[in-house]
Amino acid sequence: MGGITDHYVIPLALFLGATVFQAGLVSALPNLLSSFSQLFSVKLIYWVGGRVKLLVRLVCSQAAFYLIIALICLFEIPCRVESFLALVTLAALAGGVAGPAWGSLMSDYIPASKRGHYFGWRSSMLGGVTLVSMIAAGLLLYLSRQWNSHGFFWLFLSAAAFRFISGGFIAQMAEPPQRKDPASDFSFYMFVARFRESNFLKFVTFVTALNCASFIAAPFFAVYMLRDLQLSYLMYMVLHVCAALASLISFSLWGRHADHFGNVRVLRLSGFFASIIPLLWLVSSHPLYLMLVQVWAGFSWSGLILSTGNFIYDAVTPQKRVRCIAYFNVINGVAIFLGSALGGMMASRLPPLYGYPLLALFLLSAVCRLLVYVLFAGRFREVRAAPEVSIQEFFFSVVGIRPLVGPRQD
Repeated sequence: MGGITDHYVIPLALFLGATVFQAGLVSALPNLLSSFSQLFSVKLIYWVGGRVKLLVRLVCSQAAFYLIIALICLFEIPCRVESFLALVTLAALAGGVAGPAWGSLMSDYIPASKRGHYFGWRSSMLGGVTLVSMIAAGLLLYLSRQWNSHGFFWLFLSAAAFRFISGGFIAQMAEPPQRKDPASDFSFYMFVARFRESNFLKFVTFVTALNCASFIAAPFFAVYMLRDLQLSYLMYMVLHVCAALASLISFSLWGRHADHFGNVRVLRLSGFFASIIPLLWLVSSHPLYLMLVQVWAGFSWSGLILSTGNFIYDAVTPQKRVRCIAYFNVINGVAIFLGSALGGMMASRLPPLYGYPLLALFLLSAVCRLLVYVLFAGRFREVRAAPEVSIQEFFFSVVGIRPLVGPRQD
């Protein structure tokens, strides 16, 4: 339930005059508040009268917030950075509440045996749209003169328009009936109290701790590229396109392997790949090299994102799905906030590495990611039957050296 504007939120904050710490706050605070808002998702679904009705209202609310952000870009007003942060937070709140409803609805539509294939295909389609959107957005900003606020105006105005169109299509979706189960009515405290015996909670710990470690650096890659390396918006767009294109190609590959071998193997392999991404940024700052790093990042995170969602759908019964997705997102949001806040505090305090303090931050993030991987990656198990295969065979199959699974035939 993200938006095409996600890659341009921090650049716009920098344009409006935000400091590095404020740029980190723009990334961290909306995530935190949107995560806590999901605690109310279940009650809102029943209050509004269904998941589809709630989704329509929330998507249209996001569109309205994007429209106001567009106006902030166009006009000089007092407290522009603070107003922008407030609106981004409100948009994130709407997206956060929508997340559990959307996940529950889609998992009801798709049979368990086809989720990897379908969500891989859907993510590829979404990646294609994102790719076109990023190219269009980057060219728009470049052609409207670099850092010109009118470019951001048209960018967010377009985002608002497409969000309204999205709300119209969602309104046409069917609402599968849901059977209430008293066992599904459990509190957040009851959820986290089962950590020792819950396989699902151990999975949550791994994913959220990895995200916490990742977000020590994640909000600051844009700052490093635009402020430190002084890359143009055109090159910034090209680097994001490389990651999006790699994701576009990789989602179906990861999905086929997840359907055949289970989501846990995909989580572990892609999680390791994602852990070493910051180390790659330390090697060189040449744009051609950074394109390869972005390809690696898109490939790695596509597997992690896809298998995380599919594992939740497999591990949780339909009656508990909305609540468990919400609770997972609360913990994940807190983890992302803590990682981003730590990164924001450390960004200006670490000694420079190769002349740039942010590179030291990237190294810290990599160390934390690898530590999380070693401590938690092996603590949870697959929840559905899957053939046994060694990690070496699985790796060779994923990279195409010795394929163990071919294209899906439906």
